[in-house]
Amino acid sequence: MAGRRYTSQPATRALTPTGGFLKGFAYSLNPYVGCGFGAGGGCPFCYVRMLPVARAQQGGWGEWVIAKSNLADLLEKELGALERAGRLDAVTVFMSSATDPYQGIERRLKLSRRALERFSRYRIRRLLVQTRSPLVERDLDLLRALGSSLIVSITLETDDESVRRAITPTSASVERRLLTCARLRAAGIFVQVAIAPMMPNQPARFAELVAKVSDRVVLDTYFDGDGASGRRSRALGMEELYERLGYARWFQPGAERELLATLQSRMGHGRVLFSRAGFNAV
Repeated sequence: MAGRRYTSQPATRALTPTGGFLKGFAYSLNPYVGCGFGAGGGCPFCYVRMLPVARAQQGGWGEWVIAKSNLADLLEKELGALERAGRLDAVTVFMSSATDPYQGIERRLKLSRRALERFSRYRIRRLLVQTRSPLVERDLDLLRALGSSLIVSITLETDDESVRRAITPTSASVERRLLTCARLRAAGIFVQVAIAPMMPNQPARFAELVAKVSDRVVLDTYFDGDGASGRRSRALGMEELYERLGYARWFQPGAERELLATLQSRMGHGRVLFSRAGFNAV
C-alpha cells in the first residue's frame, strides 16, 4: 500500500456503453479508475495500462486509484431512467472491464457494494461481476439476493502457486481464490472461473480443481484475448518475461489446447467457453 495515491472524483456517468471485446454486454460499470493490483507490475499482462485511461494521473499503472465518488447516485438515476423507458429487463452490465471492483480500497469506500444495492432494487437481465479478489465474499448477502440475474466471475490464471507468485504476486493465492469460488457456489451463486490469460499450469489438476467449484469456465490466451493477436501482450513485455522465467513454451499460440481439451472432457463443452465468445455468453 505504501506510495499508492488514492483520490476521489465525481464521474459524469455510471454505465458506459460497450463495444469491441465486450460487445455482448450493453454497458460496463467501473467503480474505480486505476487498479491497486497493478502495483509493482502485479498483473504485468494487463492491457488497460496501454489505454488512455492509464494516463488519468501521473505515475505508473497501479500507483494510483481514483474512486468515482458519486457512482451510486449516478447509477440510481440511470437505472431509474432505463426502468421508466421500459428497457430494464434487457440491460446487461459487465462490472468491471478496466479495474477490479474489489481491490483493497473497496473495503473502506464500498462503491461496489453500493452499486450492488442499486442493482438489487432495479433488476436487470444480467450483471456479471468480474474480480480476482476474495473480498467479493463480503457482499454475499447482496449477491445471493440478485439470484439468476447474476454471474460472479473469478479470475484464476493457473493452478500453480509458484507461477502465481512469479507473475501476479499481488493477487490472492490459488487456494484462496478457489475457496472463494466454493463459498459463492455453495450460496447458490452462479460462479464462472476466468482462466484469463492462461498461465503455465498442470492441465489435469487445474481442470479438476475448477470443475469442483464452478458452474462455467472461460479460458483465454495472450493471443486471442489481447485484442491484437498477441501484439499488445508482446508490447507489454510478456514474451521476455516468460523467457526469463523459463516458461517460453507457454507463450505461443496453441499452448492452451491441452487444458481446453481436459476441461471439456471433465466438464462438458457447454460449460467450457473460449475467449471473446465465452465472456459474452450472457
